[in-house]
Amino acid sequence: MIGVVDYGLGNLPSVTKALERAGADVALLETPDALHDELRAVVLPGVGHFGAGARNLRETGFDAALKDWVDADRPLLAICVGLQLLFERSEEDPDERGLAVVPGTVRRLRAPKVPHMGWNDLSVREGARVLSAVEPGEKAYFVHSFHVCPEPDHVAATTTYGETFCSAIERGSLVGVQFH
Repeated sequence: MIGVVDYGLGNLPSVTKALERAGADVALLETPDALHDELRAVVLPGVGHFGAGARNLRETGFDAALKDWVDADRPLLAICVGLQLLFERSEEDPDERGLAVVPGTVRRLRAPKVPHMGWNDLSVREGARVLSAVEPGEKAYFVHSFHVCPEPDHVAATTTYGETFCSAIERGSLVGVQFH
């Protein structure tokens, strides 16, 4: 069973349908107590604003539960704003704090046209586990105005749009992607 966190900010139907299409049994997690040992992995989706997401995680209690999940090195996939929420803070809402399970910050994308919308190449770091099947030149779909700035050893892939930015991270059983 794969759990998808419902914290009021995300693309839940798209994520759920994609997981089901891949053959997974999916459970929508509406409370932090739903993060239990029977889950094989958890997905933290996200579409929207960093500050709203951070507040929603805190107000629902998912913040502490997700930190415990990551600290136990349980599998977690974070998508788009879900990825950004793993970090300490964001230029999008400097007064809010993220989960801080990955050192680093989230910065505004410096490109001629923001948001970055559309298909773009992934440059996968040699040795990246989760994206190892991605062929050179393969593309992913992006819709974002901000990007994560992790420590170099956590970068699994980069993408160039106005600047080269981290588009995927790996750390233990934690994976995050900026693309959809």
